[in-house]
Amino acid sequence: MSAAVAPAGAPPLLEAWNLVKHFKAKDGQGVVHAVDGVSLTLRRGETLGIVGESGCGKSTLARVLLRLIEPDSGTLTFDGADLRAAGREALRARRRDMQLIFQDPYASLDPRMNVGSIIAEPLAIHGIGTRRRQREKVAELLDLVGLGPDAAARYPHEFSGGQRQRIGIARAIALEPKLVIADEPVSALDLSIQSQILNLLLELKARLGLSYIFISHDLAVVEHVSDQVAVMYLGRIIETADTESLYRNPSHPYTRALISAIPQPDPARRRERIVLGGDIPSPEHPPAGCRFHPRCPQAMERCRSEVPATRDLGTGGRPHLVDCHLY
Repeated sequence: MSAAVAPAGAPPLLEAWNLVKHFKAKDGQGVVHAVDGVSLTLRRGETLGIVGESGCGKSTLARVLLRLIEPDSGTLTFDGADLRAAGREALRARRRDMQLIFQDPYASLDPRMNVGSIIAEPLAIHGIGTRRRQREKVAELLDLVGLGPDAAARYPHEFSGGQRQRIGIARAIALEPKLVIADEPVSALDLSIQSQILNLLLELKARLGLSYIFISHDLAVVEHVSDQVAVMYLGRIIETADTESLYRNPSHPYTRALISAIPQPDPARRRERIVLGGDIPSPEHPPAGCRFHPRCPQAMERCRSEVPATRDLGTGGRPHLVDCHLY
């Protein structure tokens, strides 16, 4: 998919062009097309939401963007520098500016370390501050995420799921990064806690000037936190637009189906539900042509053999990019 064209204003913080990451299948014979030609742009101070069904490649894309997984091909630029060309030491320095919030707040925390040591670990790894200053920084971070300083001496199992996610967030912002990728950060939490964590992320974004990539399968959550949304299907991004445009005028049939499934509290505003047939195809054997065509209610003959080009449906302002033969 073509990269978004940056309008006048804030320069891009992160740009990816045609990123590809394939894995060998478990049987050693086939190839899993986890990320297959993804392009995107994140502007400074904004949140890009990435949505799609489970198994579409969202989490793999997050790790490729951070070079936790090496891409097979494509270009990746962060803060004006070629991230793929960065050597070991240069990449290590860049790690300070790019952090990840994990989906499972318990599995991502070492149960043998107390909370103070967990949050201070990034500071120690990068040699930032004396031990005393690191302890002071930990106390500041705990206060920032809504936990008291006494939490530093306790262990992860002593906290609730929401509190553990706050600890994970404190660790992610310890190095004062420019970019935070949140990979399904509230999906493992109770509904009553999700809004608290989302509001915390929004507060930190405004206070610290953060940029987010927010990955989720929950379109209602993504609408709440995002400035721009990219819809991913079977390793590819098939529609990208600013949040208001995408939710007001979804253009790809897959995006329409996803948005039609968002619960509406007001009965008078209920949408007509679009029910897709079948399951998402295997990334080992993606369909030819448009990958969505086996499930698309509007599929045409050309959809079965011809990969759709990216078209800009925007009418001034930001682009509204869609990969679909309907346009």
